[in-house]
Amino acid sequence: MRLEVDGQPLDAEARPGQVLRTLLRENGVFAVKKGCDAGDCGACSVLLDGTPVHSCLVPAHRAEGRTVTTAAGLGTPEHPHPVQRAFADAGAFQCGFCTAGFVVTASALDRAPHQDLDHALKGNLCRCTGYRSIRDAVAGTVNVDGDALGASVAPPAAMRVVTGHEEYTLDTTTTGLLHLAVLGSPHPSARIRSIDTTAAAALPGVVAVLTHADSPATLFSTGRHQNRADDPDDTLVLDPVIRFHGQRVAAVVAESVAAAERALSSIVVDYEVLPAVFDPLVAREPGAHLVHGDKHPETSRIDAPERNTVAELHAERGDTAAAIEKADAVVTGTWTTARVTHAALETHATRGWLDADGRLVLRTSSQVPYLVRDEIAHIFGRSRDTARVFTKRVGGGFGGKQELLTEDIVALAVLATGRPVQYEFTRADEFQRAPLRHPMRVSVTAAGTADGILTALHVDQLMDTGAYGNHGRGVMFHSVHESVAVYRCANVRIDAQSVYTNNPPSGAFRGYGLGQVIFAVESAIDELARKLGIDPIEFRRRNVVRPGDPIRTIEEEPPTDIAYDGDHGAGQVLDLVASALAATSDTVEEGWLLGEGTALAMIATIPPRGHFADAVVRRLADGFFEVEVGTAEFGNGSTTVHAQLAADALGTTPDRIRIRQSDTDVAGHDTGAYGSTGVVVAGRAVHQAATALAADPTLTEARGHSDGASRSVAFNAHGFRVAVHPATGEVRILKSVQAADAGTVLNPEQLRGQIEGGTAQAIGSALYEEVLVEEGVVTTSTFRNYRVPKIGDIPPTEVLFAETHDPLGPLGAKSMSEAPYNPVAPALANAIRDALGVRPYSLPISRDRVWRLALGGSD
Repeated sequence: MRLEVDGQPLDAEARPGQVLRTLLRENGVFAVKKGCDAGDCGACSVLLDGTPVHSCLVPAHRAEGRTVTTAAGLGTPEHPHPVQRAFADAGAFQCGFCTAGFVVTASALDRAPHQDLDHALKGNLCRCTGYRSIRDAVAGTVNVDGDALGASVAPPAAMRVVTGHEEYTLDTTTTGLLHLAVLGSPHPSARIRSIDTTAAAALPGVVAVLTHADSPATLFSTGRHQNRADDPDDTLVLDPVIRFHGQRVAAVVAESVAAAERALSSIVVDYEVLPAVFDPLVAREPGAHLVHGDKHPETSRIDAPERNTVAELHAERGDTAAAIEKADAVVTGTWTTARVTHAALETHATRGWLDADGRLVLRTSSQVPYLVRDEIAHIFGRSRDTARVFTKRVGGGFGGKQELLTEDIVALAVLATGRPVQYEFTRADEFQRAPLRHPMRVSVTAAGTADGILTALHVDQLMDTGAYGNHGRGVMFHSVHESVAVYRCANVRIDAQSVYTNNPPSGAFRGYGLGQVIFAVESAIDELARKLGIDPIEFRRRNVVRPGDPIRTIEEEPPTDIAYDGDHGAGQVLDLVASALAATSDTVEEGWLLGEGTALAMIATIPPRGHFADAVVRRLADGFFEVEVGTAEFGNGSTTVHAQLAADALGTTPDRIRIRQSDTDVAGHDTGAYGSTGVVVAGRAVHQAATALAADPTLTEARGHSDGASRSVAFNAHGFRVAVHPATGEVRILKSVQAADAGTVLNPEQLRGQIEGGTAQAIGSALYEEVLVEEGVVTTSTFRNYRVPKIGDIPPTEVLFAETHDPLGPLGAKSMSEAPYNPVAPALANAIRDALGVRPYSLPISRDRVWRLALGGSD
């Protein structure tokens, strides 16, 4: 068949059943992305004879004789289409994976003032921006306003992203590439008695079939941290013991994805089905099935495998029971949070090969390339210098790409075959195999005196870490720290457990456990204030930590690496939200109830136990400079800020800064872009190197290093005004405002976008999103039955910045990518409670739950 693609003729042969998206990408048209392959996300949008379509839904043969236009065909970085220029000027992207699809769809709008964008763009999803900047782009609003530090500088890759020319993980052609497909277990708990791969290996196109007999015997964790001992060693590349439905049983490596997938059905597996446990309350009791009963607690770093307990904490400061007994008011309740998926539009993917020197090279979608390299070397018993890991632009992360999920099996396949191999998750894999946010049950008791002093706080948290303990320890400890330490309270008790089940694994997710526990704590604080007859914001003002206070929960001696010095960011964000809510008012129609709610969150600016970054800055010809830094760019905006910081120190402009990043062959080390450290750690290293180079004109290069050993805290407060319709359970957000203690604002538009994006993601998990699991089996496998918020679901959020300065961050900046997520759900729950007079205790606060609450039932 022949068609025209981006103005050029293309002769191609369409396979039976093939869709246009795969045909285009197989022919090097990489502006077309894969986000879902189900017509739900719009990342693959193209113009077919001028009409926008989802190319994953168009049979390839129907494009014969027709004209296909992708974002790359609309314009180039040098000569962009007006819509592409508008997206760049508005800063209408973060990771940018959805942007080519949005640009294509927007290019076909009629541009009329009455244009209904909620309808016109409902087929395109964005997980990063919160949609405001996309609306601005369509309206022609210019938000990029300069090239100095403190201005809204455009990302260096802006024109490449909006024109579809920026490379993501799989946007390149590799000669002789093999493809990998994985056979998943049909059982959530089983032991493999035998595997017969003879028939599968004999099929056309199959190069290798890998089983647990081919797997290294080294246990590891898919969760990655600077100190690998932070996570339990409980995972094998391929394991003869099955612990969750869909777990890898075998892998086929073949000449095509289709050949690999066909071969899966020819693998014969004899399973011994084992008992299973799905409720963490049951899992920790005597007699429960032991998910990792074969592990040694010390060598695998599992607190109590005989009780399915990855980690636990039971400690107290003061006497909470006595304080509760003496209190004038006490509130107690149990709050639950659901499993949610990160929904980064680029799925997990890795392409691996052996280079000319025999090194194992992995091009992967990761937030932590250096940590992946180190763990791959550990798993396969290789030295670090025999492996290289790098990323291109990453299509979203949110903590989900702080995991090692595709790299290990690709490495095994490359070493087994000696050929390049690629493994790409489907969207169903993201729901069923990638770790999800930890579901939690959090019981809180809060007590106070009549004059509004919080005297006791007891948090009892139980989290389901699923079949593997990746991040099960870290999330538990983190979740019960800043969520409680934000308040001055003399009597604090923490009981927390992270428990194995035969459910899908849980993992790192934006906020790292704080979102779940803050939902409970801030709901309890709000209820306690109401019981005492004190305005909830005023109650928080009286009890929030102040500069100079120790940041601690149950320690008599607070940690020495974390401090709250300088400006009163907590007080400022509360005041800003209170003023913004008071400045406007709303009325509602008959049958609707009006409510307001606020919540506060605190987060440490850097993860504990050190976070490291090296940077090199060197002079080039003609007044240009090169920065080498290890941090990956996945919409966090660190690349833009690194360019700004270097330019400011060197007395030049960001367009003269060339950045090489996220490659283990570049710079020395980088712990990774998680915990919002791209600016406060790596940015500090870049600024240090650039400052040293500027100070000595004889130098050709200078180095910087940041260890992130000292930490500060940042605060965010969110306020909502909502209308609730009791008869239907509908919740309408009338006003949304977030105030952020971000320190020195280095790039206002980018920072505003991070806050809006975090708010949008949090609204999704507060009102809509839930991954459903029945007896260990995930029943949510597509976006269409998992509601990622669309453009019409997200209201505008007013973003306000406190006037603070952090001596630890570069030029006084604080981290902010994770923080905006955390106060949103409790603020929304508090607003709904204000409207209904009944408190929600479960997330998501879906319409059916609101309806039941309004009827006087339980959610």
